[in-house]
Amino acid sequence: MSACVPAHADSARTEHVHPPHSPPPRGPRRFRVAGADVSASIAVFLIALPLSLGIALATGAPLQAGLVAAAVGGIVAGRIGGCPLQVSGPAAGLTVVTADLIQQYGWRTTCAITVLAGLAQLGLGCLRVARSALAVSPAIVHGMLAGIGVTIAVAQLHIVLGGTPQSSVPDNLVALPAQLADVRPADLAVSALTLSLLSLWPRLPGRAGQLLGKLPAALIAVAGATAVAAVAGLRLPKVDLPSWSSHALATLPEGPVLGLVAAVLTTTLVCSVQSLLGAVAVDKLVAARPGLTGRVKRSNLDRELLGQGAANIVSGSLGGLPIAGVAVRSTANVAAGAVSRNSTMLHGGLVVIAALLLVPALELIPLASLAALVMAVGLKMISLNHIRTVTRHREVLVYAVTTAGVVFLGVLEGVALGIAVAVGVALHRLTRTRITHDETAGVHHVHVRGQLTFLAVPRLSRVLHQVPHGADAVVELDGSFMDHAAFETLQDWQKTHTAQGGAVDITGRRPGTRISEPADTDNCRCRPWTPWRNHQCERPPTAPPPGTTRQDSAAGTGPAAGPSGRTDRTGRAARADTAGPGPAEGADGPGGGRELARGISAFQRNTAPLVRGELARLAREGQQPSQLFLTCADSRVVTSMITSSGPGDLFVVRNVGNLVPLPGEEGGDDSVAAAIEYAVDVLKVRSVTVCGHSGCGAMQALLSAEPGGAQTPLRRWLRHGLPSLSRVPGGAGNHGDEGYAADAADAADADAGPRLAGRPCADTAERLSLVNVVQQLEHLRAHESVSRALRAGDLELQGMYFHVGEAQAYLLAEDGGEAVFRRVLETDVTV
Repeated sequence: MSACVPAHADSARTEHVHPPHSPPPRGPRRFRVAGADVSASIAVFLIALPLSLGIALATGAPLQAGLVAAAVGGIVAGRIGGCPLQVSGPAAGLTVVTADLIQQYGWRTTCAITVLAGLAQLGLGCLRVARSALAVSPAIVHGMLAGIGVTIAVAQLHIVLGGTPQSSVPDNLVALPAQLADVRPADLAVSALTLSLLSLWPRLPGRAGQLLGKLPAALIAVAGATAVAAVAGLRLPKVDLPSWSSHALATLPEGPVLGLVAAVLTTTLVCSVQSLLGAVAVDKLVAARPGLTGRVKRSNLDRELLGQGAANIVSGSLGGLPIAGVAVRSTANVAAGAVSRNSTMLHGGLVVIAALLLVPALELIPLASLAALVMAVGLKMISLNHIRTVTRHREVLVYAVTTAGVVFLGVLEGVALGIAVAVGVALHRLTRTRITHDETAGVHHVHVRGQLTFLAVPRLSRVLHQVPHGADAVVELDGSFMDHAAFETLQDWQKTHTAQGGAVDITGRRPGTRISEPADTDNCRCRPWTPWRNHQCERPPTAPPPGTTRQDSAAGTGPAAGPSGRTDRTGRAARADTAGPGPAEGADGPGGGRELARGISAFQRNTAPLVRGELARLAREGQQPSQLFLTCADSRVVTSMITSSGPGDLFVVRNVGNLVPLPGEEGGDDSVAAAIEYAVDVLKVRSVTVCGHSGCGAMQALLSAEPGGAQTPLRRWLRHGLPSLSRVPGGAGNHGDEGYAADAADAADADAGPRLAGRPCADTAERLSLVNVVQQLEHLRAHESVSRALRAGDLELQGMYFHVGEAQAYLLAEDGGEAVFRRVLETDVTV
């Protein structure tokens, strides 16, 4: 018997024994559905049902096709797709495309085109090009959706008025006056009621409005209009759902090959881009929901493309509309509390049940009510927020051209025009470089805004030669690209100007942008906020040549004396900014002055030109900070970085432990009280923030202090943290009066006091840091200037905790009377 085969007795004995230190084997996994998914699926179903019928009506397809697409999108795309909480189905963005295909090729060929588009999506998903689809300019996408929205609204307006829409927007606009002269009052009344309910339902006031507002406005609008039409006995066109036995399925495509290829590409493009953008948007919604980020994975865009392709193949084969991710349903799904893809799949199952069992009820819905609903959806696709965004980014031309192209020419033509204009705008920006020259205090400033390419060399040369010989000059490069021709032009001018006795300083927006001789090249490419010890720009020390003093070496070759690109009137390198007398001289150790000198030099080169104008304004107008920010003196807490604030925004007070002594207990140190009084009474700040942080040495010192001992200045200062220490369960020690006098706290619940949302405190020191923030806020209220401003409503107090290791900020909030520090996410504040 081979040695690799165990003996029969051994195998019999160990056959059913699980490995040591491992959990016992589980039985087969049972399918479980969370209650949150069930409730979310019902909410999405109530929204999807009327919208699916309305979109089918707008495209001119059989109304059952909308139900088929909704069911397939929920079940197939929900099961296979890479975005668990995105809901797919017939989308308003596909209405114009589908309507054109039905009019040109007929319904059954349109179904075949949907199948082919699904196959194309499968191919793109296998090629893993989903991320490439996101490279399309947002202005083009928003313009495409706006154009589709205009087309939908204009077409559905005819049905709202009781007529029949034409095939294109120009034809609908031409026919609109005649339609207005022949309005059918019943259709108009039902449409007006639908729009009124759609708009007013979310705005119901009071507690009743909060309860009723949970029902989807779309469902209430259509149901209300249907009920009124039935009670009033209005005679108007209604939903007609033929028998499923006569439902038309896909057939082999018929038509010109090039036309069919263009149709497939258009459908694939619109379906894919809308679904992928929707998946990215759903990720942002998920990130904004506390406690959900860890349970729901980020979208796999390639898998989402595969899921959308499979859904389109099934939908087209069963005679359904094209499918894409739908923003309205996805938003409702996340807002309703869905936690997995089960909610999407359940919603698809509910659509199947409704399509089979609720046909008599669905046939009571007036077409005018569905048309009004779809028209409102189309108008919402024209987003003012999108228009403001593209205007702010100077892409309004791309947006407008794409919108007009979609409205008057078609989706594919409009998108192609938008891409062409976007490329033209990009080339224009690349070649459009503004070069200005001015003189301030005898120094000539040449400011270059934009990219420096060979096309801008003639203008650059002309402006540079306007600088007089022998003058001091500063060239500010406000761009991220410079080609070889522009580099040589600038370098040749610099050599000539310095040879004629002038001084040149060339600065750039990117750290380390220099134009200088190779021997004087500053290799620093470190970004702002790079810690000194992590800089990669320090050259290894070299031994000074014979006969050279250490000071001479430091002034000429040491890292602190790195070149600034500035030369004096004799053409020699000027080192006055870093090599003068002071700490930089001979400071070779890691804590020496050269880091400070190098940092100041980098500020003067790279940052000062960008903030000089703002600092000059502050110098003229004086400081007007909006907030007093009281935090610890810890070197890792960089206030301006973690708050994204600039000069003049924060009035910062820092001390060991971010402590606020109570009035009368300062013990001869009134600095904190004086800063509070000055900030509140003189500067009129609107808020005061106390910010603690993780790994605080002061909190560790409070916890580990021994009774007695010498009363050093640090120990005397930390006595202001005793009230915080006494509030931590088990944290207060039995120290004497001369030390940190505090009786032992009762053995209270370990989770008492302020806490972090989403996770327990890591240790007692972190708990003490949180308690300390709350305690110091109470100390603040005891100061007369603060209490007076609080009573007048002119001031607010805020607590903040910054976790250094996670680079995560938490803000203090109330949750049922309990103090909770909640994470601040990028989605918490909307523009």
